[in-house]
Amino acid sequence: MDQEASAEEFGDLLWRAVERLRGYVDVPQYKELVLGLVFLRHASAAFDERRRELTETLFRTGVPEERAAEQLEDPAQYLVWVPQTATWSWIEANARGDNTGRVLDAAMDAIMQANPSLAGVLPKVFDRPGTVPRQLASLLGLFHHTSYDVARGGKLYDDLLGAFARAEGKRSSEFHTPRSLTRLIVDMLEPYQGRVYDPVCGTAGMLVQAATSHGYRQLSVYGQDIHIRTWRLARMNLLIHGIDANLSDRWADTLAADQHPHLQADFVLAHPPFNVKDWPRDVSDPRWVYGVPPAGNANYAWLQHAISKLTPTGTAAVILATGSLNSRNAEAGIRRSLLEADLVSCIVVLPPHLFPSTTIPACLWIIDKDKQSRRNQFLFIDAQKSGEMVRKAERVLTDADLANIAGTYHAWRGSGQPYENRPEFCQSADLEAVRANDYALTPALYVKPPPPLMQDLYAIFDGYGFPPRSAAQSTADTTPSNESAITSAPDSSS
Repeated sequence: MDQEASAEEFGDLLWRAVERLRGYVDVPQYKELVLGLVFLRHASAAFDERRRELTETLFRTGVPEERAAEQLEDPAQYLVWVPQTATWSWIEANARGDNTGRVLDAAMDAIMQANPSLAGVLPKVFDRPGTVPRQLASLLGLFHHTSYDVARGGKLYDDLLGAFARAEGKRSSEFHTPRSLTRLIVDMLEPYQGRVYDPVCGTAGMLVQAATSHGYRQLSVYGQDIHIRTWRLARMNLLIHGIDANLSDRWADTLAADQHPHLQADFVLAHPPFNVKDWPRDVSDPRWVYGVPPAGNANYAWLQHAISKLTPTGTAAVILATGSLNSRNAEAGIRRSLLEADLVSCIVVLPPHLFPSTTIPACLWIIDKDKQSRRNQFLFIDAQKSGEMVRKAERVLTDADLANIAGTYHAWRGSGQPYENRPEFCQSADLEAVRANDYALTPALYVKPPPPLMQDLYAIFDGYGFPPRSAAQSTADTTPSNESAITSAPDSSS
């Protein structure tokens, strides 16, 4: 392979190698194999780069040679200390044939032993039954013959996560939130400083996006996930992006065993599994301030968990099924309490086909503990027509869509830009209007239809069989009152 292959070309080559692994190992395992290799290569390259930078700094500042040598060997100077037996040069020299898996697992073990905070974190999956040494050696060969760009390591990891999500389809809900939706959440909340938390972090995509957006690194990052494999991938993802985060020292179900019980966050970002029926419900849980969520659906448990983690001025973004906007029974009572407490700031109905993992319609709740000048007012955005199809059954939000939705929200909050209601897209409503609709939050109830002239044009086109539907009409016709529940969905990501 050409030594000068770009990062994108290397990513494509690596994914083709992943495709060749299919049939030899199962999907979750080869995801760990590939992303584990990326982590090892990145950790070694980042360690070498940091060592060079530190050497230059010590020399330039005139630090005595003996003291400089001590600092170069001080693990505290590095995000991840890489022992000799885990360096890429060692791996290249010693990984041969049937020995490849043992060398790679030993490298993972050496890094964990040298970095106590990583104990039990890294995947030792290379020397397992079912892993074909020839295929593993071929995969490793791609790294042997390609120069590695530390600055592009995070993008490579992100791209591979996205590719695995597309390949795994419905299984991807365990670990992945689409990148354009992650960008929308970060653009709306602007979590650039303070404490940010994701209670279902998956592979930490939203935490990474928050911590790296606009060059900011002034965040303390917290998260949790229920799956050991996903939790490990999240830890590696954050480290590759240079983020020292607290995902606890173990994986656990957030609703059953909150690993950050005393955390108060400035921002909460969450993409929980939709409509989970079988969840660990405890009616005495102190998080249920606004009502005990029903046993048959965890949506309002996730909402209240997010609220329980916010500071008095904190904001949260929670992705839920659209049925959460007008559900009945116990959820209706909780929703009423949330609205009367003035905790809901904005509701965004999302376009279809954003998720490879489900066809259930989704929406975005923005929770705000301090609405300032927008007391007892609520913004409704119907973004169903946003985005463009990039693959079969896969839609992404474009830069223009992100600017339109996030810009509308910030204008409404009083960012300095003027806000105005827009037919078919957005409407600000007060508490009285919400009460009049029995506290239902479906945007179609509030966003105005197109002007009369446009309605006349719609009627004309309808006669020819091509009705250009309004977003509000589409929502009213297609949004069910309560989607069928996913009974065994795991914690999803970020």
